[in-house]
Amino acid sequence: MGFIVGLAGGIGSGKSTVADLFSKLGVAIVDTDVIAHALTVRDGRAIASIRTIMGAHFVAEDGALDRAVTRERAFSDEGVRLQLEAILHPLIREEVEFALRAEAVQRAPYAMLAVPLLFETLTYRKRTQRTLLIDCPVAAQLERVRRRSSLSADFASRIVDAQLPRSMRLQLADDVIWNGDIIGTLYSQIELLHIFYAQKAGNVR
Repeated sequence: MGFIVGLAGGIGSGKSTVADLFSKLGVAIVDTDVIAHALTVRDGRAIASIRTIMGAHFVAEDGALDRAVTRERAFSDEGVRLQLEAILHPLIREEVEFALRAEAVQRAPYAMLAVPLLFETLTYRKRTQRTLLIDCPVAAQLERVRRRSSLSADFASRIVDAQLPRSMRLQLADDVIWNGDIIGTLYSQIELLHIFYAQKAGNVR
């Protein structure tokens, strides 16, 4: 795939919403969160390794990753987080490369690679020609995370604090979409950037 935009945003920033809206404009979306989820459902490629290396208590009765247990342990024990990353990250990278070579992606005006920790991951940053950050106030992130995931305020804060600070993401991003208020503003920002990216890719449609 020629032209790839890296899409990033802290938890609760609205990255998935923005990716969906770009998709409706014909952009090919490759989302590492979606890939990670597919790897950790029942019979997913990562499950056997998780059970063997990390222990059966990380796998729920239905055969999928026990996400609640894993989330709690990963944020309280760095060793658990590193084990999980060692299992998942190579598989995710393989799936990303496979997805970017897919025929549907090749036909799109450009591809968007959604990686929550894009700015912390040099491997993915090297695969992109532009980086797009979805930005919003930290208070809005916390509220969205609590509402979506039924997490406590303390745990939601721990997740946000574990990610790269908002100020650093803003410095590193080529482009920024503000997702802090009116949904109509979000649409207009996406439409303008879509035209810009399509022009960059040489595939104005």
